[in-house]
Amino acid sequence: MTGPLDGIRIIDLTAMISGPLATMILADQGAEVIKIENPAGGDFTRSAANRQGDMSALYLNNNRNKKSVALNLKEKAGRDALLRLVASADVFVQNFRPGVIERMGLGEEQLRKVAPDLVMVSISGFGDTGPYSQRPVYDPLIQGLSGLATVQAGADELRPQLVRTILPDKLTGVTAAQAITAALFARERTGESQHVRLSMLDAIIAFLWSSDMGSQTFVHSEVPQQEAASLQDLIYETTTGYITIAVQSDREWQALIRAVDRPEWAEDPRFLTARLRQENIDARLELIQSVIKTDTAEHWLARLEAEQVPCAPVLTRTQVLDHAQVLANDLLSHYDHPQAGRLRQARAPSRFSAAPEQHWQGAPRLGEQTGELLAECGYSAEEIQAMCDSGIAAVPAK
Repeated sequence: MTGPLDGIRIIDLTAMISGPLATMILADQGAEVIKIENPAGGDFTRSAANRQGDMSALYLNNNRNKKSVALNLKEKAGRDALLRLVASADVFVQNFRPGVIERMGLGEEQLRKVAPDLVMVSISGFGDTGPYSQRPVYDPLIQGLSGLATVQAGADELRPQLVRTILPDKLTGVTAAQAITAALFARERTGESQHVRLSMLDAIIAFLWSSDMGSQTFVHSEVPQQEAASLQDLIYETTTGYITIAVQSDREWQALIRAVDRPEWAEDPRFLTARLRQENIDARLELIQSVIKTDTAEHWLARLEAEQVPCAPVLTRTQVLDHAQVLANDLLSHYDHPQAGRLRQARAPSRFSAAPEQHWQGAPRLGEQTGELLAECGYSAEEIQAMCDSGIAAVPAK
C-alpha cells in the first residue's frame, strides 16, 4: 500500500471491532499493520456468522490490508518474538482490559526497552480506573452507561433504545485512528513519543456532548429531564416507500410550502418563525405527513428537489448499492480475495491527492505472514518450524 502513512509500522494486538477498525483505517492510508493473533483461532470475529470460503464478513470488513502473525503470547518464546517485531515498529496498539498487558510482561517499560520511540495506544471499555474498569464490555453496555440509549429514546422518561449499529465500537475506532496520527505527528515535530489512552465510554460521551448534552452544559442550570421536542422522526411514508425531509431556515420552510402546494401554512401562526415551528413540531410534522402520504416517493422527491428542499429517499441496504450518488462517489470497491472470493467493500472515506488509487489486500488468513516476518526478525526456517511445532507460532495450512 502507498499513502500518507507509508513507512509506518504498527503492531496490532487488538481484537473484535474498535481496535481492528482503527488499525484498518491506518492500513488503508498506507501503514504496515501487523496483526498479532493467538494461534488457537485468532481474532474472535474470524468465527462470526455470514461466511464465505471460511472467512467471515465481520473479519474481512475490519482487517483489510493487514498482515497476520500468529503467536502464543502466554509463552516466553512468543513474547520474545513479539518484542523483536516491536523493535522495528512505530506504533503498538492493544485493547486488553486495563492491567492485562502489564501482567503479560508487555507493558510500556518492557516495550520501550526495545523501541524507545514507540507510540503506545491502549483502548479500554470503561477507562483505566474506577469501579467499572475491570468489567467486561460490549457495545450495548456503553450505549446504556453513556446516555446514548436515552438520547435514542427521545426523552428521559421513555424506554431507552439502542442505536441499531455498534456506534460506540466504531466511533472509538475512528477516534483512536485520529489520536494515533496526532501522536505520530507530535513525535515527528518534537521527538517525543507518547502513550495514548482512550476508552469507549470517553469517546461516546465526548461525541454526545456536541449536540445532545445542551441541557447539561450550563453548570447549576441543568435541566433535570431532557425532553424531546418531538417523538416523531423526519421519515415520511409515501405510496411507494419512504423519504426524508429536513427544513431549518425560513427559506426552506417557504420552499416546502410551495412544493406541497399548501400556501395556507405560510400564514399559520404556529409556524411563522423557526422557534415557533420547533415549539409546534408535532403539529407541523403531522401536517407534512398527511400530504406526503397521498402520492409516490418519486413524485414528492421531484417536487421537493425542484424547490431545493433538503430531501432524500430512504433506502434499504441493498438499494444503497446502486444509488446514483453512491455510484458517482465511487464509494464501493470490488476485488477478489484468494480465500473468500469476490468481495464488495466501502472504500476509505478520505481520498488523498498524492495517493488517489487504492490497491487493496484482503484480510489475511490466520498467521499468513508469520514465517515471512519472523524471518525478517532473524529467525531461521528451522526455528520458525520448531515454534510452529510447539504451538508457539502458526502458519496457514497449505
